[in-house]
Amino acid sequence: MNIDLSPIDRRKVKNLGEVLEMNNEVLGLMSRYLTVCPDFITKELIEGITGECEITLAEAYTSLLVAACGLDVENNPRDRYLSTAYLRSGIRRLDPQEYRMNPYYRQIRIPEAHFGNWKLTIEKYKPYEAFVCDDIRTDEELKEIPQIGFFDTEFSFPAVMEDGQEWMAIKPNEIETMRQPIARAAGQVVAFGLGMGYYAFMVSEKPEVKTLTIVERDENVIALFREHILPQFPKKEKIDIVRQDAFEFATNCMSDGYYDHAFVDLWHDVSDGYPLYKQMKALEKNSPNTLFSYWIEDSLLSHLRWELFHRMSDLLSATAPAGEPVILRPVYTYEQFVACLRNPFWQGPGFYN
Repeated sequence: MNIDLSPIDRRKVKNLGEVLEMNNEVLGLMSRYLTVCPDFITKELIEGITGECEITLAEAYTSLLVAACGLDVENNPRDRYLSTAYLRSGIRRLDPQEYRMNPYYRQIRIPEAHFGNWKLTIEKYKPYEAFVCDDIRTDEELKEIPQIGFFDTEFSFPAVMEDGQEWMAIKPNEIETMRQPIARAAGQVVAFGLGMGYYAFMVSEKPEVKTLTIVERDENVIALFREHILPQFPKKEKIDIVRQDAFEFATNCMSDGYYDHAFVDLWHDVSDGYPLYKQMKALEKNSPNTLFSYWIEDSLLSHLRWELFHRMSDLLSATAPAGEPVILRPVYTYEQFVACLRNPFWQGPGFYN
């Protein structure tokens, strides 16, 4: 047995399981709202509340969204806690001008164009429409707070549609979730996944970035980018596009230590990204001198964290299925248990394969 906790620490682990349940409950509430009725809140509803009560626009918006999610904050203590601890701290009004002043928005003009089933176009958020605006925030208690934003005016953004469905776009969420990887980039950089070239544009503008290699296997994405977007890049001479599978490139073309930084963005969300994330993490050992960054890594780590929580809990209760890998390091305190969850790769990547 690699986990041996005191009775007090075992109770703390049980309480952590309740945090997981609340995380999942809030995620489910927000997912349903954003899927079914993201534009439910309107200017008229906002004005109806702010006209009757002395509260701010943001407070009125949050109260309406909490009610629309079906939370009874007046009579149900759990609902009141979910509202206070999760939703009210994660919902915010965004400044449209801040995003319109983004260098990509100011420099790149997106035309209406078609490539087979693909369409390059401009999409819009309605005033007060809710959307995910950043990766989740994880607090000290491992509560995972969804980041929900809205504008009080219409907001336009470039997008690529495939058969009428949004395939990729440059929205506030993409801008916010790429800030840290862009800030880290320097020297020789490789990006896995092209998209609409937001990362490529922002990184190529950095003086400390010497070259950027983009690995993309979809020829339609490459053609769209080369014809309509890349010509508008001021520093396009820094960019080289390689049409190849990302994992083949990471396996065969990175062992010489040429790249200082790698950015991986091969997925739409956690559901399709989690297995790809683990697959690329396992290949990091081939490039020990390269710093890797991953799009929406906090959300991907959340999935990994709670998978690990269940496996560690099984070991703690001696119910782990036969053949399950053991914890690679001993865990004797609650603090060590939580430290493992905060950094799941503390156990070594082999634990998850």
